[in-house]
Amino acid sequence: MRTSKGKLILCAFLIGSCLAGALFLAVGGRSVHADTDTEYKNIELLMEVLRRIEEDYVEPKDPQKLIYGAIKGMVRSLDAHSSFMTREEHQELMMETKGRFSGVGIEITVKDNLLTVVSPIEGTPAHKAGIKAGDKIIKIEGKSTKDMSLLEAVKMIRGKKGTKVHLTVFRKGEQKPLEFVITRDVIPLVSVRHLLLTPEIGYVRVMHFRTNTSSDLRKALEEIEKGRQVKGLVLDLRNNPGGLLMQAAEVADLFLDAGLIVSTRGRKSGQNLTLSAHKDLKERTYPIIVLVNGGSASASEIVAGALQDNKRALILGTRTFGKGSVQTILPLSDGSGLRLTTARYYTPNGTSIQLSGITPDIELAFQPVEEDKAEKEEKRRRFLREEDLARHMEGEKNGKQEKGESKKDTKVKRLLERDNQVRYALELLKTWNLFSRIQNGS
Repeated sequence: MRTSKGKLILCAFLIGSCLAGALFLAVGGRSVHADTDTEYKNIELLMEVLRRIEEDYVEPKDPQKLIYGAIKGMVRSLDAHSSFMTREEHQELMMETKGRFSGVGIEITVKDNLLTVVSPIEGTPAHKAGIKAGDKIIKIEGKSTKDMSLLEAVKMIRGKKGTKVHLTVFRKGEQKPLEFVITRDVIPLVSVRHLLLTPEIGYVRVMHFRTNTSSDLRKALEEIEKGRQVKGLVLDLRNNPGGLLMQAAEVADLFLDAGLIVSTRGRKSGQNLTLSAHKDLKERTYPIIVLVNGGSASASEIVAGALQDNKRALILGTRTFGKGSVQTILPLSDGSGLRLTTARYYTPNGTSIQLSGITPDIELAFQPVEEDKAEKEEKRRRFLREEDLARHMEGEKNGKQEKGESKKDTKVKRLLERDNQVRYALELLKTWNLFSRIQNGS
């Protein structure tokens, strides 16, 4: 796989490049150089405002805070995903990509100028409290989020384990805002979970794209494949907000032996990448169905787009989030950092999914089922069997029968009862295998 130098990060946001032209701004006596007179005049204006504030503002201000504020305002004017980070925020982001932080467990972005939940992280306080993808966070601790940057919002939502945060949320379909008081906790970001839906059909859920995701997925696939001929796989990318670009490429590469995975195009030639698949030691030819929804963003969309365009998988679910830009994390001289949008990415067919997202091959919305309704539905669907009779005779024991259900069997049963998209994907894979056998005459 061809790669470029540096670490490129695609985020829906959990929580280089010089400035335009050859523009350099120095503070403290260094010279200022600009390519044009216009740029020079703009720098002069900035310095004039800084000087006026220092001399005439009603109370003294820290010069560094003023400069940081100016930089934040400048970067915020670019797009929703570019941001300036203080030293502490930069270090926190680096820790985050390694898979652990303390907070409530939601992925947020700015959409239509509103702080929006891309997805709650499964099993976290936010998920348990009932926060949903698409929720608009309008207040944090009673403070309006209007004009609040992503970094400011993340900083307010995060905190020490055991402390509480108050979120006011607008949800489509609700007549008034919802109030949530959530207790923060350490968020261990498990990237991959897996199980067997049947003895021959596997299920893998990828929740994030972090530094260890591709290796974790490889291990999960090896466990599923061990000692059996796999007849199909459900790859669940729903509510996966993205993460590292290279991890997305490596995940797609696990299922592709050749072909383009993704390309990126920016203003500078160094931002133009072409990532291609290579033949893996383990050949995987079984059919794959990828589950996506509106919470599947950036890196998730790269994987779904690569498998769809290379005709390696069927995409099932609803249209994805539509984040088709690449952010580069640039460390700055004082330990702070710049998260800068430097390129757009394109699927193998040359399609940009910015705003449009990935359109599934099979459109199927998730239909939530309440627990008691799921149990009633299961009973309604069942025929009366011998085992249901009060005085039924016990059957003969054999090697294939086991007393009771294992925890894994129960988990699979509950998943299939409550998740119509997984259930439909499983039926498709079963039908796929049935028609394959008929076609082959076996």
